[in-house]
Amino acid sequence: MRALTYQGKRDVRVETVPDPRIQEPTDIIVRITSTGICGSDLHLYEVLGPFLDPGDILGHEPMGVVEEVGPEVSAVAPGDRVVVPFNVSCGRCHMCGRGLHSQCETTQVREYGTGASLFGYTKLYGQVPGGQAEYLRVPFGNDLPVKVPHGPSDDRFVYLSDVLPTAWQAVEYADIPPGGSVTVLGLGPIGAMAARIALHRGAGLVIGVDLVPERLDRVSGYGATCLDLRRHGKDLGDAVRDLTDGRGTDAVIDAVGLEAHGAPLAKAAHAAVGLLPDAVGQRLMETAGIDRLTALHTAIDLVRRGGTISVSGVYGGAADPMPLLTMFDKQIQLRMGQANVHRWVDHLLPLLVDDDPLGVDSFATHHLPLEEGPKAYETFQKKADGMIKTLLIP
Repeated sequence: MRALTYQGKRDVRVETVPDPRIQEPTDIIVRITSTGICGSDLHLYEVLGPFLDPGDILGHEPMGVVEEVGPEVSAVAPGDRVVVPFNVSCGRCHMCGRGLHSQCETTQVREYGTGASLFGYTKLYGQVPGGQAEYLRVPFGNDLPVKVPHGPSDDRFVYLSDVLPTAWQAVEYADIPPGGSVTVLGLGPIGAMAARIALHRGAGLVIGVDLVPERLDRVSGYGATCLDLRRHGKDLGDAVRDLTDGRGTDAVIDAVGLEAHGAPLAKAAHAAVGLLPDAVGQRLMETAGIDRLTALHTAIDLVRRGGTISVSGVYGGAADPMPLLTMFDKQIQLRMGQANVHRWVDHLLPLLVDDDPLGVDSFATHHLPLEEGPKAYETFQKKADGMIKTLLIP
């Protein structure tokens, strides 16, 4: 089959690799019909190379049609249409039973002390072959795949794999009071969808912050108040407080993560680690790695006293400096973590079956053949061509 593979920093290629096969009696094989490129895939492209091997298959936002099932699979059958959540979760352990599928005890990567395995996402999360490919082996076939109806286009359902549950959890964790306010930092796919969900769920004021004109225009078109970081810069906090009676917003969602704009020293450190041998780079990131924390520090400034910060952007540093005095003094509540996909599916499916209140049908800005995946990664990384969300079609 053809699959998009990691080969080195800023080097991904579509290659011919062996087809996946049934390995366990509860496995299924899915023929992929659409697969997204996620903002966190760019962390693999740019920063997390020490935890990847050449040839690793990337991607964790797939959907498709069941081609083959193991002998103990009864929940789905060949021909069924399914979305594959990015958490590799068993659905039956203690953590899954508590709705914490990202902490699944069956697939936790204990070698690195991390949570549940993820499709297509480094040794830190199990080095499981990903879904930017023609076919995907999916374990836990009775519990993991989400069966969806035939009929509507893939665009209606594919975001159940990651974008929708991640954005929904970001808003849930933000704990925005009815009619309250929230600032969303970063208006890529997750931030843009979080803004839509916050408005759908009754937020009175949603402020979106970014520096890419297409992203700002897109989110303002859904009713958010958007602030251009290029214009406001260090005065962003004052601009937000001017809109909120001098307090700051009730909540802030950080949808940016470890590669935030405006942190040149940390950016240089990331680049240096990427040039080291993998063993050295891994050790350095595990013990002394730092993130570009501009977005998170900005969130601490923007949130009102007693407010909540919800972090959905991926961070990976082991030695990040945090302004704990300010956080303590402002009585900030902080929630974060990988989305627990299955926990939110029942909330989201009713929004996808009939009407389209979240605008998923038109959410993708680009639909490209899988073979154009390498160029898509480059374009997305450069924030060029108005690219915000890309679906690859194997």
